[in-house]
Amino acid sequence: MKHKALIAAAAALTFGAAAPTYAQNTNQVLRGTAIGAGGGAVAGALIPGLGVGEGALIGGAGGAAITALTKNRKYYRDSRGRRYYVRKGQRYYR
Repeated sequence: MKHKALIAAAAALTFGAAAPTYAQNTNQVLRGTAIGAGGGAVAGALIPGLGVGEGALIGGAGGAAITALTKNRKYYRDSRGRRYYVRKGQRYYR
């Protein structure tokens, strides 16, 4: 299990350097990393054979990856309350 934790830590550090390039804001990436680390720590406490620290590292790396690769869209509401975003002048409802 230590081997997986080291790989996750290396991936998080490597990805953390490039993450602001993909995301609009570094704070969003850090927030995603923190949420992933918290979820990973809980999973590490519940899953036998996986430590809390290892779960936090793996979850943090996953949270950073998901946050950095997710497109940040600004959503609006129409007169009926439905959510949409605009791309190339077209409304896309969610």
